[in-house]
Amino acid sequence: MGRSRSPGRRPSKGTRVSTHSLRLESRDLALVTTFAALIAVCAVLPAVQTGGAVPITLQTFGVLLTGALLGPWRGFLAVGLYLLVGIAGLPVFTQGRSGPSVFLTPSAGYLVGFLLAAAVAGFLVQYVRRRRSALGFALVLGACLVATFLVIHPLGIAGMVWRAEMTWTAATAYNATFIPGDLVKAFVTAVVATSVHAAFPDLLPTPRRRTVARRETIDA
Repeated sequence: MGRSRSPGRRPSKGTRVSTHSLRLESRDLALVTTFAALIAVCAVLPAVQTGGAVPITLQTFGVLLTGALLGPWRGFLAVGLYLLVGIAGLPVFTQGRSGPSVFLTPSAGYLVGFLLAAAVAGFLVQYVRRRRSALGFALVLGACLVATFLVIHPLGIAGMVWRAEMTWTAATAYNATFIPGDLVKAFVTAVVATSVHAAFPDLLPTPRRRTVARRETIDA
């Protein structure tokens, strides 16, 4: 009479799968937290005063880099965490401001734009990454420019019209002062992101990475 298999192996499978999942979640959490801190540093560094309602900061660089390196959902979460920390009272907004009242200032539109821009830049970079073996500088730069000029700037203009009582023409003209600096930030972001992805090709989630993860789960 044949011996029955030991029933003790299946629970061990579940344990190993759980450990694998926790490892991935911990990595994502660490990346989100790190890049939220990066955006905060970019915000609190001395700003360039423009003589108007909104100063020039390095926040756009931090936001674009976050999206380009982490992808859409982790980039969105990183910017969201940064905003939540500032709303909670930590002085991580420009000029050391904090609290929910910052969303009643002329900068409100730019802050909302940052949240969406990280997701847009991340989505575009990840979309290209899934279809190419390597990310090219021009493609990453294009993603950053789209996120900047089709997301951040329009929402920033709308915020100034809403909170600074400016006309659309005046707000658009004022926003033009940010264009040269944002072009430079997009360029630098593309240089850095391209180099980082070349060094760490698995930083963005890809179909291949998910397939390998599933195989590890099955084989565990």
